[in-house]
Amino acid sequence: MDILKYDELEQGGFAGLLEKRFVMDSKVFSRPQPGNHVNGMKNFVYLADANFNPYGETGMHPHREVDVISVMVDGEISHQGSLEHGSNLQSGQVQVQRAGGQGFTHNEINPNASINQMIQLWVLPDNKGKLAGYKSYQPEQGGELTKIYGGNSGSADTFDSNTSIYVANAGPGQEFNFPGNAMMYLSKGQAEVNNNQLEARTLVRVDDGLAIKTSSAAQIIIIS
Repeated sequence: MDILKYDELEQGGFAGLLEKRFVMDSKVFSRPQPGNHVNGMKNFVYLADANFNPYGETGMHPHREVDVISVMVDGEISHQGSLEHGSNLQSGQVQVQRAGGQGFTHNEINPNASINQMIQLWVLPDNKGKLAGYKSYQPEQGGELTKIYGGNSGSADTFDSNTSIYVANAGPGQEFNFPGNAMMYLSKGQAEVNNNQLEARTLVRVDDGLAIKTSSAAQIIIIS
């Protein structure tokens, strides 16, 4: 099992936020990038753990031919843009924006006087030229893994992709088993993963499955 911790990464950021980038895949970031980040898997190419400053925002900017997944850890985000303008993202919730060939613009804003935390992931499309779209999810507190991305084109629940992403807002003492090749990000709390005790803001990559037991309330993101 490969492990990458928050403290091992260089501090970055832009506009009204600070972030550390765990995954910066060479398929997208072709020039050498400073830091200890790693490649993703298949079409999963980017993961950043961001803290927005009080009233901080990303600024309006475009995306095209990429799916942008935002997982709220703590605090709140006000969403502006060409998809679902005016919606809010609360702690534990997830929004998924598909750019497709149309593309979209967005600005994510911290509306509060306190620092928040949000994870952003990017997945490249299996096939280009799709319509732009927006979906949101509320994985239940103390619940199981919720699939928020991936699957076949016949499903209305998630955007289709050969890459799958799951999120759990887990309680203490919950156990999860996930087979095969995967990457897992522990965005909040503590957990034992394949007999390794991990703290919040840790990324792991495995070839032969995940055995997870939470030691506290935790948020878990799994990419496969």
